[in-house]
Amino acid sequence: MNRSKNELRIGIFGGSFDPVHTGHVCLAQDAVKQAALDELIFVPAYIQPFKQDKKATASQHRFEMLRLAAEGEDKFKISSYELDHPGVSYTYLTLRYMKELYAKAAKQQGKELKIYFLCGTDSFLKLEYWKSAEELLTNYSFIIGSRPGYKQDELKETMNRIREKFGTESINIHNRLRDISATEIRELIAGGHSISEVVPLAVEKYIEDHELYR
Repeated sequence: MNRSKNELRIGIFGGSFDPVHTGHVCLAQDAVKQAALDELIFVPAYIQPFKQDKKATASQHRFEMLRLAAEGEDKFKISSYELDHPGVSYTYLTLRYMKELYAKAAKQQGKELKIYFLCGTDSFLKLEYWKSAEELLTNYSFIIGSRPGYKQDELKETMNRIREKFGTESINIHNRLRDISATEIRELIAGGHSISEVVPLAVEKYIEDHELYR
């Protein structure tokens, strides 16, 4: 896509990443390319707001698996910001922090900072109900990963409506699809099945070495 040379474009990708899998990696790669991002930062949650009733794998394991998955990707970064703040991880607080952090770098480069939050269609459709939604929609932009035909009319209507109401920029990318979830991967491992096709090789080895999800 076309972009101004005077922009520093930073993408934020939050989630449990329990474990990180090829679907996450492909979505991140496609977001970097199609939204012309300078960096994409994975931010593993301490506790996701919508998963407060579920126990996540220890923070250090989820962080390390992300670090392994990001090796070789120059524009991928991993942040421990939410892991360093025990409790529920709210997106508006994370984006505030990232905006402040990268504002200095943008100023030094003489560029305008643009922060994008990467999410899927279902998450974007519910954004107006998130904590401090008005702050999110007024101050940040969004990259939406979707699959062909899935809620496309509803997504387009929502993108248009929040742009008119809040001035929100949103980019709907055409990402590669990987029909796998972290829940399914955990179930495969528990059942003694191979996960070699759905997680990066280094992540698979880490899971085996640390006997995770058994």
